[in-house]
Amino acid sequence: MRSSTSRILVASVVCALTFAFQSSLLVASQNHVVSPSELQQATASVARTRQQNISKVEKFFSSEQANKALKSAHLDPVQVKQAVPTLNDQELARLASRADKAQKDFAAGALTNQQITYILIALGAAVIVLIAVH
Repeated sequence: MRSSTSRILVASVVCALTFAFQSSLLVASQNHVVSPSELQQATASVARTRQQNISKVEKFFSSEQANKALKSAHLDPVQVKQAVPTLNDQELARLASRADKAQKDFAAGALTNQQITYILIALGAAVIVLIAVH
């Protein structure tokens, strides 16, 4: 009779420990779930950043100097501008960063007109190549 009671007691302890372990895992997993509002905020932030990057690059390619530089390299400025929104987020962020740096350097006098022309041609060609690869 004692062994039967011992078995029941051991089985009860195992069940209780299993339930306690599973309950703690359930509580822990619920703490890592992203709320819908946090997900919406993250999505909105990504979309806002993407739009800012598109605007930076489009502004960079919209100048008269950019149009001349692209045409001199036999690149269609309209095609380049239309291709910008089709870039993925990483490509767009890199391009926006380079365009922003080139504009700042040019405004600070760190770049000559010829250097900015070369940069414009390189960035325009990069856009076309990235689109062609996709």
